[in-house]
Amino acid sequence: MIDGPRLPPSAGGKPKSLVVFVHGFGADGNDLLGIGREWSRHLPHTAFVSPHAPQACAGAPMGRQWFALTMRDPHEFKRGVAAARPALDAFLDAELIRHGLEDSAVALAGFSQGTMMALHVGPQRKHRLAGILGYSGLLADPEALKGEAVQKPPVMLIHGEADDLIPVAAIFSAAQGLAAAGIPVEWHISAGVPHGIGPDGLELGLAFLKRSLPG
Repeated sequence: MIDGPRLPPSAGGKPKSLVVFVHGFGADGNDLLGIGREWSRHLPHTAFVSPHAPQACAGAPMGRQWFALTMRDPHEFKRGVAAARPALDAFLDAELIRHGLEDSAVALAGFSQGTMMALHVGPQRKHRLAGILGYSGLLADPEALKGEAVQKPPVMLIHGEADDLIPVAAIFSAAQGLAAAGIPVEWHISAGVPHGIGPDGLELGLAFLKRSLPG
């Protein structure tokens, strides 16, 4: 079972909601938790957790990966997210039990490869999540989503205009694929931002979570 660092609700007590960060290729669970520390001040009844991906990353010996990436094989995204899905699904199930929450109180917040995972796993949960926030990623298999989507949680996509790793065009393909599957989607392009998260992206992500999460 995967696991990672956690933040309890800043207000103390039992959480009313949970944000699960899904980190990118070559990072680990610690990479995004700093965002949780900032957001926690504005979401006082929300807990945060950021699991380490299950595989060691050959390209970053201290990092982790949800699946191997070469960026040369057009099919590696769909194969990768499908293979890694059980690990993230099992982690989410365990977190629901840990906190006594339902899927409707949980949001996924992914970055890059983590966004690929969040957009694949979230719509296939048995019960609807509160929302999916995806930074600088892509939808691994837009054509298959319409048949695979069991649930339709709201999605917010944010991408840097100057991203040279996953080009900004990926946000349009993802938004179209989500909309075709009946999933409500919002998107935003951060001007001049490379493969990362700008201040406007953090602000919009927080606003999305405040709208989507209970309590």
